[in-house]
Amino acid sequence: MKPLIIKVGGALLDTPQAMENLLTTLAQFKQKQQRDIVIVHGGGCIVDELMQRLQLPVRKKQGLRITPPDQVEIITGALAGIANKKLVATAKVAGLNAVGFSLGDGDVTLAEQLDPELGHVAKVAPNQAALLTTLLANQFLPIISSIAIDAAGRLMNVNADQAATAIATLLQGELVMLSDVDGVLDQQKNLLPELNSSQIQKLIDDHVITDGMIVKVEAALVAAQALNQAVEIANWKKPEKLADLFAGQCIGTRILP
Repeated sequence: MKPLIIKVGGALLDTPQAMENLLTTLAQFKQKQQRDIVIVHGGGCIVDELMQRLQLPVRKKQGLRITPPDQVEIITGALAGIANKKLVATAKVAGLNAVGFSLGDGDVTLAEQLDPELGHVAKVAPNQAALLTTLLANQFLPIISSIAIDAAGRLMNVNADQAATAIATLLQGELVMLSDVDGVLDQQKNLLPELNSSQIQKLIDDHVITDGMIVKVEAALVAAQALNQAVEIANWKKPEKLADLFAGQCIGTRILP
């Protein structure tokens, strides 16, 4: 099977039981079957919590966090520090040999500033697979935070969906975006197994896909088009289904390129 890249977001990191369920199920799966798996994470809620404690403003532009020079070290600490090591610690308890690092380590990605108005925010491109392939060949679980380093050596904040897409491209793997929903539901609240771009647009126009789900679906569509293969949106709340996901089964909604 192709490598599986699992993108997890802030809500999971804010739910210790969900993290434990995910990583325990992954450990049980790895005892029975061999598949290369990589976790890529953001952690917006952890960043927001830290910024609030430090009484710092949170500003966004088109959904992206504005990251001025005086905040990038704090955001790096939240994502590459707190969020990353929480996942590594939970993986350790589950019996997994996890290695936590960022997009900037081992030249895994190349980072380029997205927009000067956003400050230290970058888009990343896949670059060197050597670190990841070495870790995977030796049965480690890579857990990658969405902090990158650009050519000038600046710490850069990266959208976690885009980071996961770059890693999936690098490893020519399959991408799953884990969320707190089963996938995309129709008007009767039935799970839709797959959707293409025109079907997605119609569901948005008909107000079936709304609010935060629009963001999730559009991110998955961008990733599917970049990878030229389906990207799945699935639920981390149902540990009994996660083993099927790791084994290559669809448990959510596949977004087609």
